[in-house]
Amino acid sequence: MPAALIAEQLLNGLQFGLMLFLLAAGLTLVFGIMDMINLAHGSLYMIGAYIAASVIQASGSFLAGIAIAVAGTALIGVLLELSILRPLYRRSHLSQVLATFALILIANEVVRMIWGSAPIMLNTPAGLSGPVEIAGFRYPAYRLVVIVAGLAMAVFLYLLVAKTKVGMWVRAGASDRDMADVMGVNTKWLFTGVFALGAALCAVAGALLGPLLAVQVGMGENILILAFVVIVIGGIGSIRGALVGALLVGLVDTAGRTFLPLLFKQVLPQTFAAETGPAVAAVLIYVLMAAVLFFKPTGLFPARG
Repeated sequence: MPAALIAEQLLNGLQFGLMLFLLAAGLTLVFGIMDMINLAHGSLYMIGAYIAASVIQASGSFLAGIAIAVAGTALIGVLLELSILRPLYRRSHLSQVLATFALILIANEVVRMIWGSAPIMLNTPAGLSGPVEIAGFRYPAYRLVVIVAGLAMAVFLYLLVAKTKVGMWVRAGASDRDMADVMGVNTKWLFTGVFALGAALCAVAGALLGPLLAVQVGMGENILILAFVVIVIGGIGSIRGALVGALLVGLVDTAGRTFLPLLFKQVLPQTFAAETGPAVAAVLIYVLMAAVLFFKPTGLFPARG
């Protein structure tokens, strides 16, 4: 097996994992701090992608698209939290699931009314459309930029949560919300800020993945499932767990989809291998989740002790 192929797929897995981290980081904070199951988190990712695509097409500026998508999606997240989600914090998880599932349906229809049903295909920025040479093989420049941006956001979140006073409040809320209230932390505004941050991270992921994936209605549902797998593997409420879980899922998923069909073709009939390889690869991340839960029921790095 060529070393260049292995290196390329490792980078692809890293890129996919870092984008999953941007989604899972906000989701795990909302789940860990607020004890809120928000199925509409993927809809914010979709909305961010559509806003970014519209601005990029209108202005021709990719950076302007990301900036406006982040600001607009964060604002939408704040409005959702204040108007619909805040009354659900003290309700049962079943009520939260039903309410946020309804938000998914509403968001899909609103997006369809504004942008239509046809997918939007974005081109990569002109300066990043070609490949670059890395250790003897060529790799798309834009994917490298996505990896760097994902790593930068991971470092930013680590510094925010681990090294700042706001991060201390977030960790306190994740460990014991009632005690944080007693100690003087304004958890209502903390929750609003965390939700806005999660929405902004969704927008970053949606904008960066726009040139790699089609921007279309319902794009948030499938990736939301992977985001939940990530936070279950990593540990609910843990940024470190979300990063490790996202990288594991990204690498396992990418490597499985690439190498398993090649492996099966060596030992199975070609037609059977072509169908079985992708199917088994799709199951691998759930096998990984089951294995982690068997040995570590609370995830690899749970926020609560």
